[in-house]
Amino acid sequence: MNVTYITLDGHVELEKYRFLYFVIMLIVYILIMSSNSTIVWLIVIHKNLHEPMYIFIAALLINSILFSTGVYPKLLIDFLSEKQTISYPACLFQIFVFYSLSGSEFLLLAAMAFDRYVSICKPLQYHTIMRKTTMSILLVSAWLIPFCHLAVSIIGNANQKLCSFTLNGIFCNNILNYIFCVRSRALLTFGLVTLFNICFLPVFFILFTYTVILMKSYRSSIEVRKKAAQTCLPHLLVLMNYFCLLTVDTIIVRLETDISKIARFVMILQVITYNPLCNPIIYGLKMKEIYKYTKRLFFKAK
Repeated sequence: MNVTYITLDGHVELEKYRFLYFVIMLIVYILIMSSNSTIVWLIVIHKNLHEPMYIFIAALLINSILFSTGVYPKLLIDFLSEKQTISYPACLFQIFVFYSLSGSEFLLLAAMAFDRYVSICKPLQYHTIMRKTTMSILLVSAWLIPFCHLAVSIIGNANQKLCSFTLNGIFCNNILNYIFCVRSRALLTFGLVTLFNICFLPVFFILFTYTVILMKSYRSSIEVRKKAAQTCLPHLLVLMNYFCLLTVDTIIVRLETDISKIARFVMILQVITYNPLCNPIIYGLKMKEIYKYTKRLFFKAK
């Protein structure tokens, strides 16, 4: 069976800087894996962190590990290779992993927002509402819903005819749509529906939920305000970071923005680097209980 290969043409001066790129991105990947894994490990081993809020944080960090693993190994191989190519099936799989896990990030943040809403606005009903069953449904849905949405698009594109075999990127994303001979209007429409369902809808829900929390805490005691600030601020920081970065990716792809190759290269690197690297730092420093155990791990009392 003939396998179609696509050339990844988004690299900048690769011949000159290949080893520098490789070393920097390898260090970044190691930092992403180790920092995210450390926070997840701390949550797993400490029983007092086995609460919905921390379980959702662990799920978000595991999502970052999976997301990075879907991009970095191939990217590192390409930095050292003479030709930067990828087979069409592997390209579709990378797109599936990239966008489904991106959608899971928003849905996990929406689950966190719901957890904080119940905790702050309905504290007496918290343990009744946020049972293990509820938590399991939210976690499974956060991964299953994007997977199902993206599976439809990937299956639909599997037999599409390519009129170009060069992709203006360093890994596969929705730019692939622009090298098809004929772009399916139905799949493009479904792509917009997918974007709304797994990105904009969760963001609207999160903003609405935190607005309600803000209004509730403003009318409550200083303790409630302090609790709201300590537990909600990290989630909002992560949301803003990821939404801005994914918006950049979406604008580049959807509008085919006429920007320089260097600017596109830098933007794409930010999309795959910034959030997976910042998430464990934000939660490790801003979440009081996690920070306590992180500090104990690295700065043990003599």
